[in-house]
Amino acid sequence: MLLELNKLNKIYPNGVHAAKDISLNVRKGEFLVLLGLSGSGKSTLLRCINRLIEPTSGEVFFQGKNVTTADKGQLRLIRRHIGMIFQQFNLIRNLSVLTNVLTGKLGYLSLHRSVNILRNHEDVKIALQNINRVGLTSHKNEKVCNLSGGQQQRVAIARALMQKPDLILADEPVASLDPATSDSVMQYLGELNMKDGITIICSLHFLSLVRKYSSRVVALKDGEIVFDGSPLEIDETRFREIYGEQAEEVEIR
Repeated sequence: MLLELNKLNKIYPNGVHAAKDISLNVRKGEFLVLLGLSGSGKSTLLRCINRLIEPTSGEVFFQGKNVTTADKGQLRLIRRHIGMIFQQFNLIRNLSVLTNVLTGKLGYLSLHRSVNILRNHEDVKIALQNINRVGLTSHKNEKVCNLSGGQQQRVAIARALMQKPDLILADEPVASLDPATSDSVMQYLGELNMKDGITIICSLHFLSLVRKYSSRVVALKDGEIVFDGSPLEIDETRFREIYGEQAEEVEIR
């Protein structure tokens, strides 16, 4: 099993219980989509997996290693194999596409090598290959602040690839993009899953994308799992059950 979550809980200082006894096993090669309203616990769950957020209780195992009890050095080694893609891209806006992609390698480098990251010819070669893979070769020297939202998210995908990840966590990666661009970005994630065998856990809102790309759907509501199954089982009726009274406010496209 690639990833195991056992009775995972997260209670924030304000008392919000964002993840409630979540137990979940994820096999290598799955494309798992998390569904649920904002505040349902999707982002909390994703961030607890790699301990960007510290769980309150419970355990996370990744490739047999206990993430929740790992010390700083052990956690650094674990995170090398877990890429993360954010809704707002989390890029260094005034640096070039190439430099941003190279930062994905920082988890593997010493302080001295990280300072001289652009001088490592092998890493630059790999970065250029990853940039080409997401169709941005002609933009490699351009500042990311000059790119469109979809292009910036593709930079973030190329950056994650620098880690040679076994797992990519994607936190609403297309929420701020238009439908056509959303599908384009999801195609790249789908390719990584199908061709490279990279396991993807991705939070989404849009039913058409869920049906097109996921192999499994887990729905959260008020911090609890309320559905775990095939995307074929998520029809519009089930979708509205998951989203409750606010279902009409969620665009189904």
